[in-house]
Order: sequence, then C-alpha cells, then structure tokens
Amino acid sequence: MNDKSLIEKGAVHIIVEIIEYIPNAVVSRVIIKKTTGNITATSVDTGEEIIDRTSAFDIYVQIINGAAELVINGKSFYIKLGEGIVIPAHSTHSFFAKEQFKMICTVIKSGYEE
Repeated sequence: MNDKSLIEKGAVHIIVEIIEYIPNAVVSRVIIKKTTGNITATSVDTGEEIIDRTSAFDIYVQIINGAAELVINGKSFYIKLGEGIVIPAHSTHSFFAKEQFKMICTVIKSGYEE
C-alpha cells in the first residue's frame, strides 16, 4: 500500500517544500508516525492560531520558514527561521501567526522525566 500522504522512505526531499500554505488555514502533514512518536510538518497562514494545546510528552519545534509567536504557560517566545525550542510535557502552549510560518514538530513518546 502506497500512502501518498506520508513522505517516501529513502528519498531525498526539501523539507520546506513538503507542505504548502493554504489561505486562512493551518495544514499538517505527517512525516513519520510510530507508536513511539511522530514528526509532523505544519504550515500556518498569517492571522491563524493553534490555541491551548497540551501534550503528555516534550515536543521539539523548529521553524523552517517564516516566524511564529509561541506562548508556553503564559510566557511568550518569538521563534524565527532556523530556531527551535522544546515545549515541556504537560505545558499549555499556543502558536500565533503574525506572518506565515512552517514548522517541524517532533514528539518522542516515552516516560516523562523531570
């Protein structure tokens, strides 16, 4: 079975081109999905938000295009192209797009360690 929504294994790709911007939308594409974790590419159009999410696991976010405002437990961060941040497990977090941005989110599902 060939699932066109997943990235082809063993094939080179340009990470910023695997997902497009869609007007007035947040779009996600799974790169790898396993029971032990996943990697997802997301594009967020100007003015869109991803609000009040939490995860039982740490999430590593890297901006691959544009810049994003990220709020973790009420603390605001401005993250731009090439920068990354770890969102701690069990933290409330939100993303705001003052401009278009694309990001890669990596979650490794394991026991939470302090």
